[in-house]
Amino acid sequence: MIEFPERFNMSDYFLYHNVEEGREGKVCLYFHDERHTYGDAVRRSNRAGNALRELGVRVEDRVLIVLPDCPEFAWAWFGAARVGAVIAMVNPLLPAADYEYYLDYTRAPVAVIHESLLESFTQVARAAKYLRKVLVVGGERGEFESFAEVTGAMADECARADTSRDDLAIWLFTSGSTGHPKAAVHLQHDLPYNTECYAKRVLGVGEGDVTVSVPKLFFGYATGTNLLFPFSVGGATALFPERSTPEKIFEMIDRYRPTILTSVPTMINSMLNLEGAAGRDLSSLRCCLSAGEALPVELYERWVKTCGVEILDGIGSAEMFHIYITNRPGDVKPGSLGRVVEGYEARVVDADGRELPAGEMGTLRVKGDSAALCYWRAHEKSKETFAGDWCTTGDQFHVDGEGYFWYHGRTDDMLKVSGIYVSPTEIESCLMQHEAVVECAVVGHDAGDRLVKPKAFVVAREGFDAGDALAAALKEFVKSTLAPYKYPRWIEFVPSLPKNDRGKIDRKRLKAGG
Repeated sequence: MIEFPERFNMSDYFLYHNVEEGREGKVCLYFHDERHTYGDAVRRSNRAGNALRELGVRVEDRVLIVLPDCPEFAWAWFGAARVGAVIAMVNPLLPAADYEYYLDYTRAPVAVIHESLLESFTQVARAAKYLRKVLVVGGERGEFESFAEVTGAMADECARADTSRDDLAIWLFTSGSTGHPKAAVHLQHDLPYNTECYAKRVLGVGEGDVTVSVPKLFFGYATGTNLLFPFSVGGATALFPERSTPEKIFEMIDRYRPTILTSVPTMINSMLNLEGAAGRDLSSLRCCLSAGEALPVELYERWVKTCGVEILDGIGSAEMFHIYITNRPGDVKPGSLGRVVEGYEARVVDADGRELPAGEMGTLRVKGDSAALCYWRAHEKSKETFAGDWCTTGDQFHVDGEGYFWYHGRTDDMLKVSGIYVSPTEIESCLMQHEAVVECAVVGHDAGDRLVKPKAFVVAREGFDAGDALAAALKEFVKSTLAPYKYPRWIEFVPSLPKNDRGKIDRKRLKAGG
């Protein structure tokens, strides 16, 4: 059993304990040529917390953080946590209309934004009903106030809010696969609970670890692995604000020699396809993490052969904060998502909620003490998802006889072909085994006869003619590997696949023809 004190604030768990344990002078954050120690982090976060209080932020008020990966993201995050505010993190690369939605939805009285957002944020901020102050990180501030100036005028000490382990702490937004993203409402103990179960017990994160991440900090997957997990044990993180590219990730590895790389299958594939990948020195890495979408067996094996680093593929969600099923160091079953993390339970159930035997596909349900309280302002959906102690996901799985879980796709993405359910993920994994395929995605397509069948979007490898002959060859390849009815009836060659802000393939755009 993992228990936290009744009076509890997650800022102590993740940051402030490091000073008490003698790490005040230890570097915890690298950013370009900057090095910040735990002492720096505590002082800067205290100033941010004092500034929020000075601006009228009360316990449980939302604070909207719209920043690229930079030190100020951490100071604002821990400062908001310190004063008992509810943290809401948003992608800094969104259009103005999305910020209008988030300001109305969160009713945040204070937003912390980057100077690059001034043009898109100014008009919506003027019209926002509940917003009182905007603090801007960077040299330009427009009509708002400077984060550096406001926090710089504050004291280095900040009294912790008298919060309990069951007070509201943070909203984690879903990926918004249908409509606007919803906020999964989490309590003070939720994120520390998963940190204990997954980060410490499975990954073995320790004081000597340095982390680098492909996804950005606004995404809960990266918030955990690239900020909270290392800070919880006195480790360090290396941040960069630029877009994640294969070149940039290799550069970060060369420069900071991280021990843990947080990634996604799309980037793993892109890094492998970069010229000279086999000659890069990844010896500092003890593991690479993958989540967000299925990791094909072919991709896993190619990465291990090329880079010599194990990939720990797993699944988590905004509803549960982080990963609850995963492969483990020294215990990887390629193609599976591994076994249930200790401290969680998982079941595969049918449409009536009955647990299915091993080998049968159904909907995944998961249970653990990091589960969200509800979706904000979505009562009916909350009742559907959070029933008793169990969280019902939108994911299709089967579990094998050894307790390893195998992913088949999102429930909404499953295809019914000739009366039989087909997993797009299975077809994609098959196509990825063909030497001509760099990347692919499979969606359902209706050609006008109201019969949905698989359609594949394929990025062809250089040197292959992306024409009718290759399309026919790929169809025959799938027919010869899988049951014939699963083959893609249409193959469309594209230069690249659209990605959402989590780095996943954007299937909504593919289905819509974009």
